[in-house]
Amino acid sequence: MDDSEATSLEQIRAFLAGTGEVRFAGQSRAEGYGWTERTLVRFGYSALGKRDKGLVRRYIARLTGLSRAQVTRLIASYTASGRVKAAAYQRRKFPARYTKADVELLAYVDRSHGNLSGPATKRILEREHQEYGQAAFARLAQISVAQIYRFRNSEPYRKRNTSYQPTRPTPVPIGERRKPRPQGRPGYLRIDTVHQGDRDGTKGVYHINAVDEVTQWEIVAAAPQISEYWLIPVLEQMLEQFPFVIRGFHSDNGSEFINYTVARLLEKLLIEQTKSRAHRSGDNGLVESKNGAVIRKHLGFGHIGAQHAEAVDQFHRQFLNPYINFHRPCAVAQIVEEANGKRRRRYLRWATPLEIFSQTKECEGYLKAGVRIASLEQFAQQQTDTEAAIAMQLAKQKLLARVKHSA
Repeated sequence: MDDSEATSLEQIRAFLAGTGEVRFAGQSRAEGYGWTERTLVRFGYSALGKRDKGLVRRYIARLTGLSRAQVTRLIASYTASGRVKAAAYQRRKFPARYTKADVELLAYVDRSHGNLSGPATKRILEREHQEYGQAAFARLAQISVAQIYRFRNSEPYRKRNTSYQPTRPTPVPIGERRKPRPQGRPGYLRIDTVHQGDRDGTKGVYHINAVDEVTQWEIVAAAPQISEYWLIPVLEQMLEQFPFVIRGFHSDNGSEFINYTVARLLEKLLIEQTKSRAHRSGDNGLVESKNGAVIRKHLGFGHIGAQHAEAVDQFHRQFLNPYINFHRPCAVAQIVEEANGKRRRRYLRWATPLEIFSQTKECEGYLKAGVRIASLEQFAQQQTDTEAAIAMQLAKQKLLARVKHSA
């Protein structure tokens, strides 16, 4: 609208009288504010008397379509600064607790550990700051599990970190068919085998996985075959790697463990042998869950030839086993019995197997001769959790590259 011809208050008064039934509205706020400022300047609003100011006020309200209160605010702004302009919108912002560097550090830790669950990652972040004194983890040590998952879905994080074959039952009467009863004592193992696939009729390497039921101390080994010739030396070497005395040996009903050769070995070592019950799939569930969470996670399902068994076993001994026992947190189950008699497992605590064992009552009494808790903790302090994870990942990459090159 061009009202530049209206230069006197009499013209404004006549306009208002003649347009009493007409309503106007501004097209945009910027145009309306600009026109209001020019109008106030043109009529010298600051020098007008009270009555004339009211006339100009009504004129502005009529042509802009603004309320009386809004026109009053615009005139107050003009009086204070000589300008009529929109106030900048101030969105309420809360102070950011975590920085971009924290998100990148979280992505770095996840990539190093192979993207563990939120609670396990939270425990690693706490240990990096509390146990190893890493100042960079000061804020992340206080992070919640929910915030970890939110960061994993964020764009900055994504830029940084982008089946069992059941064994056939055997009728051989070896081992007692029942669930082990460790009663809170370390040394009761759950054991299973994991086959690393076939290719063109050629069998792959076999992983043997043994997990202590109480502390979740885990030893993984590899063998080219699971015959007596290969399996017995591997089992002896695995039992030797546990820092505490082994009291129980529980497996499914596969013939690789339910045979007289294994039975004689366990009898010689005074180890109780048990096997899973029929229709009780959870009897050996602990080690089967570790098969997926550890072995399949790190070595996948692809074929690895039996000729690489020695290299795979060396990787397990030097890198994977130390990592999962001294640096990888596990969920610790708390069994809660409800009013109806049902027993439910709740996972409120995450700790490494070494932490779980060291907090076991009278843990020193379960250790083998010559092994001390202090020496185990000293070994754990040689590397931080993330440093151990990176060393394991690098060794794994070299191993898989060697396997791929020879395929």
